[in-house]
Amino acid sequence: MRSSRLTGPILLLALGLAAPVAGQVQDAPCTSPDHRAFDFWVGEWDVHDAAGELVAENIISLEMNDCVLHESYTNRSGYHGESFNVFDRGRGVWHQTWVDQNGALLRLEGGLRGSAMVLRGTTRSADGSDVLNRITWTPAPDGSVRQLWETTADGGASWTRVFDGTYRRR
Repeated sequence: MRSSRLTGPILLLALGLAAPVAGQVQDAPCTSPDHRAFDFWVGEWDVHDAAGELVAENIISLEMNDCVLHESYTNRSGYHGESFNVFDRGRGVWHQTWVDQNGALLRLEGGLRGSAMVLRGTTRSADGSDVLNRITWTPAPDGSVRQLWETTADGGASWTRVFDGTYRRR
């Protein structure tokens, strides 16, 4: 009878050591290469459009024990949005949630393709049809990062460029 009373607490202790419990802090939980795959985007950036004109500034910081990339984007006309980016180790994908001052929400998921981070997600257009968003961040040898945002409403047969910009460190 006594050994069965100990089984529950021992099992809980073993599970607590094997997997993080909500509210429990771990030392360096996000150090794997997968967790660090988007670090090339961390920094303070001037954002230039395809014509080379300065259009925005963007600050990407590592937060929450270096597990979350937090983006704070402001363009020259005052538009502001933020994203939270995290590697979901359980599913093996990168996830981004973007929100802005107008109430927009964009959820993207994906991962590395070669050296580029490619995230995709579906939104609804004004007419109620689904639109697939694809955003690709590609690091360049000079330290800059190209961000290409494209959409398609026909399942990928044709893509429309929404934004093509280059991030240059300040």
